Amino acid sequence: MAAKQQRMFVFINATILDGTCDMEPQRGMSVLVDKGSIVRIEPAATAQLPAEAEMIDLHDSYLLPGLINMHVHFCGSGKPVSAGNAGDLMRRLDNAPGRMIVRHILKGSAQQQLASGVTCVRGAGDPLYADIAVRDAINAGRYLGPRIVAPGTGITVPNGHGAGLFAQVATTPQEASDYVCDLSARGADAIKLFVTGGVFDAEVPGEPGVLRMSLEVARAACKTAHDLGLPVMAHVESTEGVKVALQAGVDSIEHGAPMTEEVRDLFLGAAGTQLPGRPASLTCTISPALPFVLLDSKKTASTEVQKLNGDIVCEGIIKCAREALDAGIPVGLGTDSSCPYVTQYDMWREVAYFAKYVGVSTTFALHTATQVNAELLGLGKETGTIEVGKAADIIVCRNNPLEDLSRLSHLEHVMCRGVLADGLKVKHMPKLDEDLDWIMAQPATVR
Repeated sequence: MAAKQQRMFVFINATILDGTCDMEPQRGMSVLVDKGSIVRIEPAATAQLPAEAEMIDLHDSYLLPGLINMHVHFCGSGKPVSAGNAGDLMRRLDNAPGRMIVRHILKGSAQQQLASGVTCVRGAGDPLYADIAVRDAINAGRYLGPRIVAPGTGITVPNGHGAGLFAQVATTPQEASDYVCDLSARGADAIKLFVTGGVFDAEVPGEPGVLRMSLEVARAACKTAHDLGLPVMAHVESTEGVKVALQAGVDSIEHGAPMTEEVRDLFLGAAGTQLPGRPASLTCTISPALPFVLLDSKKTASTEVQKLNGDIVCEGIIKCAREALDAGIPVGLGTDSSCPYVTQYDMWREVAYFAKYVGVSTTFALHTATQVNAELLGLGKETGTIEVGKAADIIVCRNNPLEDLSRLSHLEHVMCRGVLADGLKVKHMPKLDEDLDWIMAQPATVR
């Protein structure tokens, strides 16, 4: 589906939720979009509508900023399958026809994100630099897709998380630095490190998130990235790993773990190693952890050891998010799409989990998924709120999502950078949806 030409649109009779921290419904409004941007917001009753504008009457439906997903792997659907010999498969696909196949898969995932209301995505590492190629194709208008912040292929260490699939292996600090330079030359927008192990590669029951990347390797990667003006995000699932990552200069901790006082101080800038102007932040990702807690291990294609470690990681992610908010540390939201039971169309669930398990209001959860995420990506002047001068990244739902965040799962319109994407449709996986709806209905017993 080719990208459509930007046209002039006017949404009338809209109820606006602008994405700010104290947003309240603004009823009976008109929003004029031209050349990809919001150019006028005014009461519909008195609005002067340009004759050339295509009118969309919302009949009091809710117009709000598109969601922003801070943590996505595009290479999978969320169907629980074993990774198997994924690294060997990627090596076999590292040729012109293979790269076309991978890019086609990633294109489909990106379009599922957009169809579900996600107008901006930060990748978290994908095979063969395919996310950079898809980003460039979308930006060139070859097909519709969300705004993508692309890290390319991540950097790990021998036996590290993601090795061979969506991360290349660095054995020395110099190799890590060289990989960063190569990623920058390929057009990466950020650098992704895998500092600790994950649930699926944990070897010892009760010890998920074992430290894999040394401080020296992580520090070399961060210094080179920062010298090139690139922020660094890192997969971290243990307190020790968070400490090392922040000491090294990582700007965004992905997932997280319970804090110590030292870790809190590092988040707040005690080491002084982060990218100037971008305070260290946490990306909360409850979506990949919760199924391990609530579903049978057969459903998640996990062993009992993995389920035990998944329980620990889930509790750590939630506790870390609460502690970060209490300490004034910025917290963003991401799904970790491609993990078992994490689809490419369920960002709304992460927003709802954040409210339910971390204990924030629905208003704050939606504000986080829009304005806060935009600011954490350095895109706050461009997107994240319904505001004159911002990009027309807009979603519309019939009923008020502040009363029930699940209403974000049924959208009437999606617009990205002024282009309507209503022709893209979510391709649901009914069996997964059924289990995920069951998870959503369970009481918030995870602490």
